[in-house]
Amino acid sequence: MNQQTARAGGSAVWALVITSVASFMAALDNLVVTTALPSIRADLGGALEDLEWTVNAYTLTFAVLLMFGAALGDRFGRRRLFIGGLTVFTAASAAAALSPGINELIAARAVQGVGAAVMMPLTLTLLTAAVPAARRGTALGIFGAVTGLAVASGPLIGGTLTEHLSWQWIFWLNVPVGVALLPLARLRLAESRGPGARLDVLGTVLVSTGLFGIVYALVSTPSHGWTSGRVLTGLIVGGLLTGAFVLHGSKGRHPMLPMRLFRDGGFFGINIASLLMFLGMFGSIFLLSQFLQSIVGYSPTEAGLRMLPWTGMPMIVAPIAGYLSDRVGGRPVVVTGLALQAVGLGYFALVLDPDVSYAAQLPALIISGIGMALYFAPAASLVMSSVKPSEQGIASGANNALREVGGSLGVAILSSVFSAQGGFESAEAFTDGTVPALWIGAAAVGVAAAVALLVPRRRAAAPEGAAALSEAPAAAEGRERIPV
Repeated sequence: MNQQTARAGGSAVWALVITSVASFMAALDNLVVTTALPSIRADLGGALEDLEWTVNAYTLTFAVLLMFGAALGDRFGRRRLFIGGLTVFTAASAAAALSPGINELIAARAVQGVGAAVMMPLTLTLLTAAVPAARRGTALGIFGAVTGLAVASGPLIGGTLTEHLSWQWIFWLNVPVGVALLPLARLRLAESRGPGARLDVLGTVLVSTGLFGIVYALVSTPSHGWTSGRVLTGLIVGGLLTGAFVLHGSKGRHPMLPMRLFRDGGFFGINIASLLMFLGMFGSIFLLSQFLQSIVGYSPTEAGLRMLPWTGMPMIVAPIAGYLSDRVGGRPVVVTGLALQAVGLGYFALVLDPDVSYAAQLPALIISGIGMALYFAPAASLVMSSVKPSEQGIASGANNALREVGGSLGVAILSSVFSAQGGFESAEAFTDGTVPALWIGAAAVGVAAAVALLVPRRRAAAPEGAAALSEAPAAAEGRERIPV
């Protein structure tokens, strides 16, 4: 019995290490590229829309394929698909580092997103299956902290590697880690499948092509204009396909995202708020990271360090936010966090100037960081408590997907506003474009705060929600990460 217990404990430790490191890599790639964008532009060339796609090619493919990747794991084996996704992610990272031009880099980033979409939903499933229920809370806490650390350190790691080595090393970093994880995953993770797993191929095709059309149109507006055939076709066809996906979710058999879930005010409120939060936040970080280097003159490392009061604040404030959520419920904490994030972005818009000092920016960074932390801490519990235990896997996967979609739309929309009002020609032009974009970002997060009021007044139930993840048959959790 003791030997069995020891073996089980060893398996749990290995599962925690393997899944946490894999999660760290994928979460890191959300933001690690932001502080490298000026260097990538200087080395490979390309317009603003090309820089947008270096970010969106990853987040968009990740978002639209995330729930499909989870279903593949349930159907064909979670360990097998995890290894397959990790292999694709690692190989695509090497291809990104070797890219001779901006188009090749964008293509490699898209393939990275495919690998992450298959790999990431299965990390939490494999972890919860390997860890005994009595220790699951501790394991999930460590897993979440590692993922949060990746987000917090993303701009700093990206800036340091870019400045002291080259921007290619933000992708080379994944290769030895991925190669080391592959045999460990094969030897140390147990295989499992989900009961009654079904693949929604039609839903995946509809949402993938629909969202791609919309984002492609938004990214194309600066160079082609809102009335061009390319932009109008992308918006119309993308909108129709996305609408067909919604109809499929309402009428289809076994859809990947049942639209009936949105009839619940809590599920609708927290998910739409999450989409808008990431729209405003992700798009703003995309522009501000370039402002700090191209206009203020910080090195990539200095820019990453100066972003830490924003991106790193959740590591400090999240425990306090979790305590408050337990005491007063999740809704007021989330609403307050979103309101503070909106205030922080608005503050940025007020003080932004080519000669702005870091001291003048610091209050905006701190306010935004506190707001982000207050939002993230209770968000997962609100999502989980809005659905039945048997639907929590689908709910968590949907929330992660909508946040990634919001990030892609944020980069596209705010960059479109930036191009319409300014550009890269001078410091004044860059500021003229960034300020109205930040106001749009602040407005989006402000609306998110209002939408979050639709969440019913009830206490968050994090322990039950976390434990129920292991019971969700769809296993599309994707995990609760703190992406930026």
